[in-house]
Amino acid sequence: MGTNPTKIALLIGSLCSFSVIAPAMAADATSTAKVDEHLVVIGRSDNTPLNIAANVNVIDAAAIEMSGATSVTEVLRGQSGIQISDNNIGTSFAMRGFSASTAANNTLILLDGRRLNNIDIAAPSLNAIPLNQVERIEILSGSAGVLYGDQAVGGVINIVTKSPENTGGSVQLSGGSFDTYEGRGDVSGAINKDWRYFFTGSYNQGDNYRKHNANETGSILGRIQYKTATDSFFVETSYYDDDRENPGSLTKDQFKDNPRDSGNDKQYSHEMTTAARTGYQHQLNQNWALAADLDYSDTLVSSFNWGANSHNTRSLLMFSPKALANYSTRQGELNLVTGLDISRGKADFDTMARSNVQQTQSAYLQATVPLSHTLSYVVGGRYARVTDELVDRKVYPSGIDLDEDATAFEFGLNYRPNTDHRFYLRGDENFRFAKVDEQAYTPKDVFGLKPQTGRSYEAGWDWTLASQTLRVSLYRLDLKDEIVFDPSAETPPNGDFQGANVNADASRRYGASADWDWQVTKALQLGLEYNYIDAEFTDGINDGKELSWVAKHTGRGYVSMDFAEHFQVFVEAIYTGDRFIEGDNGNEGDKLASYVLGNLALNYNRDAWLASLRIDNLFDKDYVSAGYYGGGIYNGYYSGRGRDIRLTLGYRF
Repeated sequence: MGTNPTKIALLIGSLCSFSVIAPAMAADATSTAKVDEHLVVIGRSDNTPLNIAANVNVIDAAAIEMSGATSVTEVLRGQSGIQISDNNIGTSFAMRGFSASTAANNTLILLDGRRLNNIDIAAPSLNAIPLNQVERIEILSGSAGVLYGDQAVGGVINIVTKSPENTGGSVQLSGGSFDTYEGRGDVSGAINKDWRYFFTGSYNQGDNYRKHNANETGSILGRIQYKTATDSFFVETSYYDDDRENPGSLTKDQFKDNPRDSGNDKQYSHEMTTAARTGYQHQLNQNWALAADLDYSDTLVSSFNWGANSHNTRSLLMFSPKALANYSTRQGELNLVTGLDISRGKADFDTMARSNVQQTQSAYLQATVPLSHTLSYVVGGRYARVTDELVDRKVYPSGIDLDEDATAFEFGLNYRPNTDHRFYLRGDENFRFAKVDEQAYTPKDVFGLKPQTGRSYEAGWDWTLASQTLRVSLYRLDLKDEIVFDPSAETPPNGDFQGANVNADASRRYGASADWDWQVTKALQLGLEYNYIDAEFTDGINDGKELSWVAKHTGRGYVSMDFAEHFQVFVEAIYTGDRFIEGDNGNEGDKLASYVLGNLALNYNRDAWLASLRIDNLFDKDYVSAGYYGGGIYNGYYSGRGRDIRLTLGYRF
C-alpha cells in the first residue's frame, strides 16, 4: 500500500501487530508516504522496497486488518496480479502467467524466509496459517533465481510472522456461514532485557460451501528470541494440522444444477506438519555480519482419494549460512549478500511404493553498487546442483540416480532522481528442478527431466507523493523446457493413466501491471489495480495457443472510509477475465466466463476491543475456482465459495 492507512485502519493494525504499534500511532495523513519505510527481508537482507530493483509490494498489518480478511488466501486474492486456483481442499497462487497445476512449482512461498514449497508437486498448505500470526506479507513479482534459486520463477511470496517487542497478547473469536467457528490467541513477554517469548495458537472448523467439505484445522507456535546490539538468536517450533473432506470435481451439468453438490462422501485429506527452526546473526564489525538459519519440517499426509487409501510422508532439512556487508561510499550504500543453500528432502508414497531422496547444494552472490546518490546497479549469480535417488515400483523398481545442475545471473538498474520517482530495469534468469512425482512418470526412454530454465526482463516506475502512489511495470518471461504434465504424451511403461510429465515446448509471457492508491482525506482511501498477461506457446504443436487457466485481464478496486469515530467500512471488487480451463493447451473448448467478486467489511475499534463483520462474495456469484480439461465431455469443475459472512470479536491485553 503506497499511502497512509486511514485512522481506524492504523488503530486496528496497532491492536493486531506488535511491531507496527509505534510507527502506526505516530503516522499522520499529512506526512510523506510511508511505503519507503517498510523493512523487507524478501531480498535476503533488510532493505526498503524502493531500494530493490524489482516490483515489491508489502501488505502490512494495518492493510490486512482494514480489509477484514479472515485468511491468508483472501488477503492475497487480487493482489499483485496473483491468480488463485482452489480445488476446495487447497489453493495455489499463480504469478506471471502459470496454470493452476504448474503454479505450485513456479511461485515460491516462504514463511519467515523458510520454504513452504514441497519436494513433491503438492501445493504449500496455507490453510493452517492464521492471520493472527501474520505481521506482513511481502510479494516480489517476477523471477528471483539468484537470491532464491529453485522455483522462484513467477514470483516470491514471503509471509512474515510476528516478532513482538512488547508485552501483551490478544484473543479473537469468530463465527459465520457454513457453521464456521474459529478461535485465535497469542501472548508475548520479556524474560529479561535480552530474552523474549511469543506463543500463539488457533483452531478452525466449518462445513464450508460444498457438501462433504468440512474441515478441522489447528496450529500452535512458540518462539524464544535473544537480541543485543551485536547478536540475535531465536529458536522456534510449530505444529499445523489440517483435516479436510474432499468433495471432488463436478461435471459441467452438475455445476450448473447445484455448485454446492459433491460427487462422493468418502474422500478426505489430513495433513500434519511439525516444524522447527533456529537462526543466529552476529555483527562482526561496522560493515560485516554473519548469519545462519537451520530449518526442519516433517509432514504426514493421510488420505482416501480415487478409491484408495494413502499414507505419504515428506521431510526437509535446510541449512542457509550467509554473510552480509554494508559500506558507506561517496556515492551511497554498497550492499553485498552471499551464502549457501543446502537441503536434503525425503518423500515416501506408500500406495505407489515410490520414494525419493533429493539433495541440493547451491551458492549465490549479489551486490548492490551505487554509481551516484541516485543511481545504483545490482549484479549477482547462483549455481545449483540437485541429485535424486528415486525408486518407483512400476517405472524404476531397481531405482535410478539423477544428477542435474543450473545457473542463474541477474543485472538491474535502480534510479531515484528524487523522493517522488523511482525507475528500474531488471534482467533475471530462473530455473526449477523436477519434483519426485514428475521424475517418476515420464515417457519411455526419458530418464530424468531436464531443469526448466528461463529469463525475465522487467522495467518499472514508482511515483510516490504525500497522498498518492502509482506503480507501473512491464515485463517479459521466456521459458525453455518448462516442466508440465502432458495428457497427450506417451504413457510410461506400466503407467496407470494416460499422459506423462515432459519438458514442454518453449513459451513466453508478456505482461503489464499498474496499481494506484490515493489517500483522499484522513478518513477516505481508495485504490485500483490492473494486470495484463499475454501467455502463449512459441513452439511445437500448440505454437501460438494461449496457456490454459491464465486470464489475460485481472483487476481490483477498493474503498476504505472512516464514517464515525470508531467505525470503518471497506469495500473491494476483484475481477478475473475469461480463460481456457486447465489443461486445454490446444484451446479446443470454450473459455470459462469472467467474473467479479465483491467483498465488504465493517470494522469497529474502541480502546482494546475490535469487532469486524466481513462478507466475501457479497452477491453470491457462482464461479469456477479450479477446473481440469477432459476433452470437453469429461471436464472437471470445482466451485468457488458462495456468500460467506464472518463476525470476529477481538480483545488485546
